[in-house]
Amino acid sequence: MKRAGKHERELIDRWIEQNPRKPWEAEARIVTTGTSVWALVGYSPAVDDDLGRIAADYGLPEEAVQAAFAYYRLHRQAIDCRLAENAAYSAL
Repeated sequence: MKRAGKHERELIDRWIEQNPRKPWEAEARIVTTGTSVWALVGYSPAVDDDLGRIAADYGLPEEAVQAAFAYYRLHRQAIDCRLAENAAYSAL
């Protein structure tokens, strides 16, 4: 696992929480809205990775989206697996 820099750690601490009903890395969410980190990451390719657009489309502060992507960089494997599960389920 990568380590976060001080700024990234502060963003994560401020904006990201574990889901108490699903307390594993891939289910982390934005504190204020409950929006899943994996959902933001999965939406990113649809808007050419534009964090400002993701923030606007989800009604989030851009700093919250930056925190989600900082968290993703630390837990990429778990979140990529969650995205793959979602894609497989959606294909049924």
